[in-house]
Amino acid sequence: MRILQLALPVSDVAQVGAYFSDVLQLPVDSDSVQIGWTRVQLRAAGSEPVGGVHLAFNVPANRFAAATDWLLARAPLQTNAKGEAHFTFGDAWASESIYFEGPDGLILELIGRRRLPASDLAGQFHGSELTCVSEVGLPVADVPALHARAEAVLGLKPLSPPTPHFAALGDDEGLLIVVDATRAWFPEQKVLPNARRIEVCVGELSLGELEDRDHGWRVVSG
Repeated sequence: MRILQLALPVSDVAQVGAYFSDVLQLPVDSDSVQIGWTRVQLRAAGSEPVGGVHLAFNVPANRFAAATDWLLARAPLQTNAKGEAHFTFGDAWASESIYFEGPDGLILELIGRRRLPASDLAGQFHGSELTCVSEVGLPVADVPALHARAEAVLGLKPLSPPTPHFAALGDDEGLLIVVDATRAWFPEQKVLPNARRIEVCVGELSLGELEDRDHGWRVVSG
């Protein structure tokens, strides 16, 4: 699955656009940010809450160390209760991650997935090497029910065995991270998930739509 477009509500379109341009070195055209094959459309949030939104960006696994050095020069990393900032995941994930806070309390992640193609680049990392938005966090009241709907409507299957509180639906290129709305985000576990007015357009799936009106988000395939 590929996340092709993402509508992201923000408190200040110009300020958040400047962050993506100046800090993450991504091309920004007015209210549009290009991250590899994903276009992020910044929208004024108005009175809607903006904190607690989770996004992950794919990085070629062989460039992850360089990407970590690049990010450390730009932003502090988030840590877990043990003070750890670098996380390696085995089994179905086959990846490593670092997390950092963006504007409006965005919980951002760089993730290197070992099953995806390596990069032929070397030397200093640049933000243009981010290949896509690969994860969007979506809070729900009932994770198993949403998982069942996603499989029936879009043909989405979990990357790893789901739990009653967490399901990663999709594959290495794109995941909907479906979480219990009362489960705080890893690694700090301080902020509850929010996806109010988030709209996601995905490709390479059956045509269809998922929507959670209670939590205000929508996913469209097509």
